[in-house]
Amino acid sequence: MNEENKKNFIEKSSTYIINMNRALKNIKSEVMVNFMQVETSGIVIVTNKVTSFLDLQTIKNYVKNANCINTNGIKVPRLPQSKSYLKIIGIPYLQENINNPLTSNVVKDIIKNNHIFNNIILASRPHIIKISPKSDMAIIWVDIWNVQSRSKVKGLINRCFNVGSYITTVKDANMNLGIFQCKNC
Repeated sequence: MNEENKKNFIEKSSTYIINMNRALKNIKSEVMVNFMQVETSGIVIVTNKVTSFLDLQTIKNYVKNANCINTNGIKVPRLPQSKSYLKIIGIPYLQENINNPLTSNVVKDIIKNNHIFNNIILASRPHIIKISPKSDMAIIWVDIWNVQSRSKVKGLINRCFNVGSYITTVKDANMNLGIFQCKNC
C-alpha cells in the first residue's frame, strides 16, 4: 500500500477488524483478524490461524472495497513465507558454444524459462560453484521463497530438466550460512 492508503486504513482499524471478522464468519471460517499494524511494505493483518486461500481472498476483497482506499495503490496480498534451499547438480560450469563460466543471470534465465519452476520466486541470486578445479561441472545453490508447508520445494526435489544437452537434477539442500563453499575449496 502507498502511504496515504496506510494512513487512511489504520485510522479506522478497529471498525475494519470487526467488519473483516464478520465477513470471515459469513464464509464459515475459523480464522479471525486479531490486529493490524503498519509496516514499510504496507499493512500487516495478523490472524489467529493460518489463512486459507478463501480467507485471504475475503480479507483482500474487504480491503479493496473500503471507502478510504485508493485501489490503484494496493498490491497483491500474500501469506508469510520462508526460504527453502535447493541445489541443482549435473550442470556444466562453462556455457555451451561460448565457453564462458556460468553466471547467476544465466541461471536466472534457465529457471525462468523452465516449466518445473513455474510460480517459483528466487529469494537471492543463485550461487555457482565449480565441483573441483579440474571438473567442467558445477553445483548451483538456489534459495527460493516457499510457504511453511514446503509444498513448492516438495514438487521440485529430485526433478530433472534439460540444460542444453545435459540432464540436471534438483536436490534438497540445507541452509548455508556465509559463503557457499564445496568440500574441495
